[in-house]
Amino acid sequence: MTRKKQIIIPIVILIAGVLIFFAFSSMKKPPEEKEEIDNTPIVAVEAISLAPMTLDVNSYGVVKPKYETELVAQVSGQIVELSETFVRGGFVKEGQLLARIDPNDYEAALIEAEATMASARASLETERAQGQVAKQEWQQITDSSPTELSLRKPQLAQEIARVKSAQASILRAKRNLERTEIRAPYDAMIDSRNVGLGSFVGTGSMVGKLLGTAIAEVRLPVADNQLQFLIDQGENATVNLTGTYSGLTTVWDAKIARGEGVIDSTSRMSYLVAEIYDPYALGKENSKTPLRFGSYVKAKVLGIEIAQAASVPRYLVNNGLVALMDNESRLHYSAVTIVRQDGQNIIISKGLADGDKLIVSALDYPVDGMKLALISDKKPKKNEQEEGESNESQVAQNDSGSGE
Repeated sequence: MTRKKQIIIPIVILIAGVLIFFAFSSMKKPPEEKEEIDNTPIVAVEAISLAPMTLDVNSYGVVKPKYETELVAQVSGQIVELSETFVRGGFVKEGQLLARIDPNDYEAALIEAEATMASARASLETERAQGQVAKQEWQQITDSSPTELSLRKPQLAQEIARVKSAQASILRAKRNLERTEIRAPYDAMIDSRNVGLGSFVGTGSMVGKLLGTAIAEVRLPVADNQLQFLIDQGENATVNLTGTYSGLTTVWDAKIARGEGVIDSTSRMSYLVAEIYDPYALGKENSKTPLRFGSYVKAKVLGIEIAQAASVPRYLVNNGLVALMDNESRLHYSAVTIVRQDGQNIIISKGLADGDKLIVSALDYPVDGMKLALISDKKPKKNEQEEGESNESQVAQNDSGSGE
């Protein structure tokens, strides 16, 4: 009996130990599976859009009249008449009377010159008749040739000179009489008037100043390296002028008339001159907004046209290369042709195709051909999914509780 106990007890203890071992083993949690880490760089891209593009050159300037005239009195006298439109800001037509100087003295001078002319002509006719008589008398006395003095030719030449002098006096008197009327030489706006009714003016006195309204000009400074983007250095180029009128932004059309042909010694800029016809819209069929003299305007000179081009941020171009994502989601560097730098952007004419995916985010260690991924391609993590489901469940419970 004792021997059986010695055999059975160890076996029972062994079995109990095995059972306890399996019991504890079943209670142990299995090791968590580690999520596979994806080290593919995530990038952001933008689609390239190619389109026709016109290169333009920006500038600025002040609107001024093409023609300015200072009216000066050419004869002296008292101002006896002033036009109602001869005031600052008034518009006048070509040939319109602005002021009149007392013409009485000049009318008298013309009458005197005409009388002198009549006397000179009478003397000339008398001298011609005397010359004919002298010729006939000489022929009756002798058959020899008469001298010029015998035929009174010097006296005739003197009378002819007197007639010409009288003609010149008449022309001078008429011209002085015409100068008593101060008229506008062209369609203009009055910039200033320096005389009043009853004022006395002398020869050379300033009467006023006119600004021609037919054509306005704007001098546009352009950097020398920008002229390459204009056709024929900008000659006859179209210009869009932007300014304000009555508080509203307005655009006017203009044309480059000429270049000044020199570089300014101070600013080191070349100057193009744009012309605007009828800036004050005075024509009967002109309904555009007036462009006033003295206005500050910004100018856009239209230049070379490119059939297909794209504008990309300057920081995305490095040594003439841009980073693209190809159809296999791999990094690809493309060599591009840069036309010009436009502020923070660069205009590219070759090297890109419409729809190319331009990488706009930074890459730490870029290698040509490396695999890339978009943010939208990344799946949410499991914990994030569970957290999202938990949040949705909690929101649903809250909604249910509030409904009760």
